[in-house]
Formats: sequence, C-alpha cells, structure tokens
Amino acid sequence: MDKNRLKKTIRVKVISMGNAETGKSCIIKRYCEKRFVSKYLSTIGIDYGVTKVHAKDREVKVNIFDMAGHPIFYEVRNEFYKDTQGALLVYDVTNRASFEALDSWIAEMKREIGDPSDMERVVFCVCANKVDKTSQRVVDDFEGHAWANSNGFHYFETSAASGNGINELFEKLFEGLVTAYENGGKVERINTTLGYTKEQIDAIQRLKNSTDDWKRLGLLPGASKDEINKAYRKYAVLLHPDKNIAPGSEEAFKILVSARTALLKNR
Repeated sequence: MDKNRLKKTIRVKVISMGNAETGKSCIIKRYCEKRFVSKYLSTIGIDYGVTKVHAKDREVKVNIFDMAGHPIFYEVRNEFYKDTQGALLVYDVTNRASFEALDSWIAEMKREIGDPSDMERVVFCVCANKVDKTSQRVVDDFEGHAWANSNGFHYFETSAASGNGINELFEKLFEGLVTAYENGGKVERINTTLGYTKEQIDAIQRLKNSTDDWKRLGLLPGASKDEINKAYRKYAVLLHPDKNIAPGSEEAFKILVSARTALLKNR
C-alpha cells in the first residue's frame, strides 16, 4: 500500500489581516474561486470559508477567517486570533499607510492570541497586493521584502486582479503549515540574505520623503552642531554606497550630505 495514503488529514485555521480595502477578500476569492470581483463589498466583521487542498502528500482541510480591517470591527475580530496556524498579512502597494500599519496588526495579534509563544507557531505570509497598479505604486518591493525578512516571514508580490503570485502564496502557506504540523508545531522562519536591512531601508525612506533637513536627520529644529554631526555619522555608516547595496542608498547618501551641509551652514 502507498505509504502516502496513510498520512493523516490535518485541519488548520488561517486568518487574513490588514487594513480595509487592501484586497484580503479578493486574494482569497481569487485562489478559492479562480475569479476576481472588481466591486467587492468591504467585509463586515468576519467572513468564513472552508476549502480542501493537498500539500506535501497530505490532505489539508483549511478553515479561513477573513477579518475586516476597519477599526470599528476590532471587537468582532479580536476573538478570532486564538488557535491560528496561518496568517495572510496584506497591504496595498498603492497605499503607504496600509504598509506602515503592519506593525500595529502584529501588535494586535500578540495582544489577542493568548499565550505570546503561540505567535511562534503561526506561518505568516506577507502579501504586497495590487502590484498590477504599477503607475500608482508607492511602496517598493525592497521595502516590503525587508520588513518581512526582519520578522522571518514569507514575502509575496500579489495581484488579486491578475492572479499574479496568488497560487505561489497559498502553495507556500500550505507547505509551511504541513511542515509545522510534522515538526510538532514548530514553524520554520525565513532567513534570507538580502544584502541590506530594514534599518537601512527606513533610513533611505526618511531621507527621501522628509519635508525638511531637520526631519531628514531625525533631529529637532535648533539641534547643536555636535548633534547634527552625530546624526550624520549614524546615517553615513548605514548608507555609504561603498558599504551596502540597499536600493536607493546612493541617492539617499547625497541627500544626507546636502542636509548636513545646509544645517551646519545656518548654525
């Protein structure tokens, strides 16, 4: 008899997390129903579905809880974090606020999941969604990848509209869930070498997007000469083009030098 037939069917709980209108429901519908609904109504509270898949020669029965992202539904969704094994953490690449909210979603889950150690038993997949909207994109892939990597999470570029990355996302999620089950609940975290860190990416974005030189160096107006030079040295170590390959570091380093020069000139 084929040994694979003897493998036990497992049941898993998967949740979706992320701000409203990032496309969580559309990602799930694209995978489960192979279609895209362009005028999808925002989820009210919790949407629930069941699907059956095969991963690593094992049948997996998946209970999916699609959680509304709007703050007014917090009291509804907070009960659904417990006993989670898999999580889709979704942001919209055309909406920077949804990307910056990822940390708050993780913090909310930590508060509600019960035992903090249970977070280590969850397979997380970060979904940079709506990548088909290339002209409207404001969060670059290297930013999302760096954030996911810093947490040990899987990272995927997805589009519920085109289907790009959707199958790969769910295949990796289900493989990770089966692996965790077979390892007694131990999740394998991602440990890729990007060649740059989240700290470097954050520094680059601060320098590129800040509205004045004080903010670019992370200083309050009127900071002393020593404080200016200290901030400069900190960023120079992070961003010198000869010492890292973070995308945008060369441009950011030029902005850094210009900001320090302007601030010292006015002292």
